[in-house]
Amino acid sequence: MAFLTVDDLKKNHEVSVYLACSTQYLGQLGFTEHGHRHAGIVSARAYQVLKDLQYEERDCQLAAIAGYLHDIANMINRFNHGGIGAAIAFSILSRLEMPPEEIALVVSAIGNHEEERGNAVNHVASALILADKSDVHRSRVTNKDFAKFEIHDRVNYAADHSLLTVDRTKSVITLDLTIDTTICPVMEYFEIFLQRMVMCRRAAEFLHTKFNLVINENRLL
Repeated sequence: MAFLTVDDLKKNHEVSVYLACSTQYLGQLGFTEHGHRHAGIVSARAYQVLKDLQYEERDCQLAAIAGYLHDIANMINRFNHGGIGAAIAFSILSRLEMPPEEIALVVSAIGNHEEERGNAVNHVASALILADKSDVHRSRVTNKDFAKFEIHDRVNYAADHSLLTVDRTKSVITLDLTIDTTICPVMEYFEIFLQRMVMCRRAAEFLHTKFNLVINENRLL
């Protein structure tokens, strides 16, 4: 039996259309990019988190699949896009004949990635949370008019380096950011991302690790 992979989803026309629409519709509302670029980065990072912690290869692949599909419901509405996305992913993965045991892990991860209502309920969800919240970078900014930047635009545009690393020997997961403080003070990062960093800490704890946040070479968490 051939297992479904994230490469299969990248070639899937339905998934590609939904991700493209997510970016288009959120762009109209002034949100940062949530389409193919973000999906690819989160997928790769979620895979690598579990890989570095020596989880089984299939678990790593399921984290990659969850990462690729996690924001698919933004094509419908930003509100509760985690729960709606889990339902959409369930439909897609069922049609592609993924086993229910695997679907359960993937959709629970997608349904728990929002900071407003999400929790690190399993290892796949934990990897997805860490991967998703670590993608802070100026390439996500869709607004081209700097004069009209709001705080999310400024924080992402100020970040020109974002790296998520796992040190298994020390049981530490680190998010390392470089922020141009002439564009955005570090305090603005915490103003909008503090809840996300708390979520990352809890996700890391589920994986039996500690979460560190380093901004401009200074450890803040």
